[in-house]
Amino acid sequence: MHVHDPLPLDSLVALAAARPADGAALDAALRACGLPASGPYRVVVAAAVGEESDRAVSALAEALRQPPGEPGATGRLPSGEAVAVVPAEPATEPRPSLAELWPALYAGRPQIPLHAGVSGPARTPEDLNSALEQARYALAVARAKAPDQARVTAVEDLSTLGALLAGVPEEVRTAFRSRVLGPLARDGSHRMLVETLEVFLAHHGSWSRTAAALQLHVNSVHYRIQRVESLTGRDLSRLEHKLDLQAALLCR
Repeated sequence: MHVHDPLPLDSLVALAAARPADGAALDAALRACGLPASGPYRVVVAAAVGEESDRAVSALAEALRQPPGEPGATGRLPSGEAVAVVPAEPATEPRPSLAELWPALYAGRPQIPLHAGVSGPARTPEDLNSALEQARYALAVARAKAPDQARVTAVEDLSTLGALLAGVPEEVRTAFRSRVLGPLARDGSHRMLVETLEVFLAHHGSWSRTAAALQLHVNSVHYRIQRVESLTGRDLSRLEHKLDLQAALLCR
């Protein structure tokens, strides 16, 4: 991949963020970055910890340099993360994925966690800003899932509720968990009720299977779930309330 001066990429990112986008200026910025004038594209955002942000920029450029000769541009966002825009079309020859290349880059300096997030395809230049936000969110998920290691997460990997919630800022997850679970989240004396709720949800609301898993009488499960409902203000016969409680448990 040709690695271009970051200034054209900075201009491309800024132009993609503008509303409405200037089509002619976008075309010029894409040419300056060595990118085709029409999509699809993918945006990749990468980061290392602390003062090692230069490591993320160099690692991203190195990973995307395989194989040589493909178009693309790397640079740095104002917030410090490395960013790359590359064509989303599959290469004519098989090539390793970024997820396959990333651990090898990390192996050279294992004390520096490296994380990257990859957007879905941006169909047009005007979609690049949305793709940038996707890549940032995927990066947050990669950091949350493996804070001390190397990890690449693509938006296509966010296929479960747990994976999706991993990218939510910790402060927001904590506030949501506290609000939904109420005393169950704040008072350690309710651990038994939390465990019962987890098992009940894991067994799709089956009283008998929950009782068997917990080695309890079904009446005891009914009592505990009634206590959960009373303390949280949720009705576990309603699907939306089950989903709220499941999400809150996943936010721990």
